[in-house]
Amino acid sequence: MRHIVSVFGIIGISAALMASPVRAWEPDQLPQSHTLGLNAGTAHMGFSDGAGGVLGNLATGSTLGVDTIPTFDSFFYDPGFNTTGIRQYTWQYRMVGRAPFRGGEDDNDRHDDDGPVTRIRAPVVPVTVDLRKADGSPRFVNGQRLISSPAAYVAPTLASPIFQPTGYSSSFIPTQFTDAILRAEFYGVASHDWHTLLYPSVKAGRTMVLVAGTYRFALNGDGTCCAFILVDENTFRHAMFPGLGGPTTVIAQAITAGDITTQNISTFLFPNTFLYQNGNPNQCCILGFHNYVVGAGDQSNGWMERRYVFNYSSWVTAGLFRSGWADVAVLSHELSETFNDPFGGNLAPWWLAPNGNCQNNLETGDVIEGLPNAIKTIHLGGTTYHVQNEALLQWFAGQTPSTAINGAYSYPDPVLTTPSVSQNPRCD
Repeated sequence: MRHIVSVFGIIGISAALMASPVRAWEPDQLPQSHTLGLNAGTAHMGFSDGAGGVLGNLATGSTLGVDTIPTFDSFFYDPGFNTTGIRQYTWQYRMVGRAPFRGGEDDNDRHDDDGPVTRIRAPVVPVTVDLRKADGSPRFVNGQRLISSPAAYVAPTLASPIFQPTGYSSSFIPTQFTDAILRAEFYGVASHDWHTLLYPSVKAGRTMVLVAGTYRFALNGDGTCCAFILVDENTFRHAMFPGLGGPTTVIAQAITAGDITTQNISTFLFPNTFLYQNGNPNQCCILGFHNYVVGAGDQSNGWMERRYVFNYSSWVTAGLFRSGWADVAVLSHELSETFNDPFGGNLAPWWLAPNGNCQNNLETGDVIEGLPNAIKTIHLGGTTYHVQNEALLQWFAGQTPSTAINGAYSYPDPVLTTPSVSQNPRCD
């Protein structure tokens, strides 16, 4: 899951067209069945020398010289190759929150406000997708305006296990999904009250305007917009990122309004909005990614680089994909990866996952996505939610036995039962 400035976790799928019902069809209109049968995966932006990996038990505090979310740095030892094919033995990583090691962290952590508990504000910015004609004027199909709002998905997202406490074996009290993953990784060293928690709030909605030729769409059964929208990836990036599209982009507007800050992990929530690559709607679909944008520092923040950490995640209506993606599964994937690799710099020995992905980064969701048991259901408040199981640090470190909870290599479910075996570069 890499990379514009740092990291983006991209959830992918590809297409099978089927015949469709009623009404006059537009040239860029798709049937609702277009997304069925797709094979989920992610895109990105054996050498062994010793007896498996060893995790370090010391850490440093937050990133020096950078105005951003709280993080800690540590390392693991596992012989492997770096990106350029040179042997490497020690691998440093940076994760979100306060270090779990008792007495092993630099006390200069300006973010910690309650002992071992780190609290991070988590703005949710709903993004409406406005489909226009080629000349930029509003577009109608069968008398219905082509505009899709995520408003109906905001409340269930906030009520989901992503933000609401739920019971997990890794925590002595109910907690959030991302915190449960971190606690599973450091179960043997963290105190009972060590937590990294998100505090969500809904911010002003933003609108992404797209012109004909840069998108495809499928209507709902009643003819309204939209069952889903497919967007050209390059167009989407230019509409999101200030560095590509300037001050009117979705992220730039949220920063200017003060809705997201450097101290936040922000979510831009889209309604069934997926991306296709290389200008080809059949090379689809990206459901989400995590990343950060950079801003200049000034005297007010001590001349530190500003980093705004965020994710784009689409709510997914159940049934669109046979691979199991539904409701907040994408958000669970992206936030877990943000916690484990917030800036995309966490390299690891090259690994080959059971799903065929070959990478050399600490992207926890990429290892498991697309597997038959990748998605876990959680019942909360009378609603069934879907989250993705995640690979744990011990898997990437090749540690045997694992020091994670119950000797696990994945969590919440034991999808992975053995650690990664260090590979040659690009798994050649």
